[in-house]
Amino acid sequence: MASPSRKFEPPEADTAVPRPSRPEVTAAVTRGAMRCLRALGYSVLAEVILTSGRRADILALAPGGRLLIVEVKSSIEDWRADNKWAEYAEYCDALSFAVAADFPADILPEELGLIVADAYGGAVIREPPETPLSPARRRAMLLRFGALAADRLHAQIDPTAPD
Repeated sequence: MASPSRKFEPPEADTAVPRPSRPEVTAAVTRGAMRCLRALGYSVLAEVILTSGRRADILALAPGGRLLIVEVKSSIEDWRADNKWAEYAEYCDALSFAVAADFPADILPEELGLIVADAYGGAVIREPPETPLSPARRRAMLLRFGALAADRLHAQIDPTAPD
């Protein structure tokens, strides 16, 4: 379970392992995880910059206001080389991983949620435990979510508008 300090311990980064780019897997798993979450009633945004400067792969907002961050892992090498996900607990009520069906899910921390997805959808394999955000952080994250969603919608409607 998550500790009261909301900290998770990632594995040590393996700097000797090259970090192959698997953008097609990342894109497919992200799309499928977002479809899965939408089917469960969440509103979802991809690639959300947090106030820490880190980028969450998926930020999902449940109808009741619960915030979920989903970290997409495309390969074992990606898992070993990228430990930023441990910092995300400070920005959400729950934290999950999303991976493809061929990813060895047994290497992921059991105390976090798990979604298995492909380009067409996904399934929640393990629900993440919840550690509620402080009211001030929740407010800041909800405002961030709303502003980012509105800005992205506006950019779709009027792509040539000045910033």
